[in-house]
Amino acid sequence: MRTIRCHRDNGLVKQTLNSPGHGAVLVVDGGGSLESALMGDLIAAAAVRNGWAGVVIHGAIRDRAVVRTLDLGVKALGSNPRTSAKDGAGEVDVPLEFGGVTFTPGATLWADEDGILVTP
Repeated sequence: MRTIRCHRDNGLVKQTLNSPGHGAVLVVDGGGSLESALMGDLIAAAAVRNGWAGVVIHGAIRDRAVVRTLDLGVKALGSNPRTSAKDGAGEVDVPLEFGGVTFTPGATLWADEDGILVTP
């Protein structure tokens, strides 16, 4: 598992998902904001091309109809068609905590329609 903390800026998300994923899951703490999307269909397609298994976003995505057709597990709080900033502000590979769960880089994450499980 890899992690990113950012707020209404998906520059680091795009950069990370455009790098080799090696079957990992990217967890993004967007602070729970639904004001703009942190991932859309183009970034999700790049994740597939680069071997990412999934993305968990504590925030919004866009282009849900296309994203759901991709071979990529995606969990998000909701959707919003508004794009985010692209400045690259945020932190990469830091421990995150939301939803009563701590997401630590290097941990293992499993997810299905019912929820998410994380183990060290």
